[in-house]
Amino acid sequence: MRQQNLDLRVHDRVALDEIELYAEMLSAVAAAERPLTIAEIDMVLGVRSGEAGRRELTPQD
Repeated sequence: MRQQNLDLRVHDRVALDEIELYAEMLSAVAAAERPLTIAEIDMVLGVRSGEAGRRELTPQD
């Protein structure tokens, strides 16, 4: 069996960004006293408000 030399300092930037967004969302939910609105979720995620920048939470056919 051949051992591969892996550089453990290399990180998956996309995965780290997703983890950061998830942590920000969890913090916002924990601080809220009620369910977040779509506009509040957009603000936490840094998405533009309005129809042009809105990401749907459920896929459309």
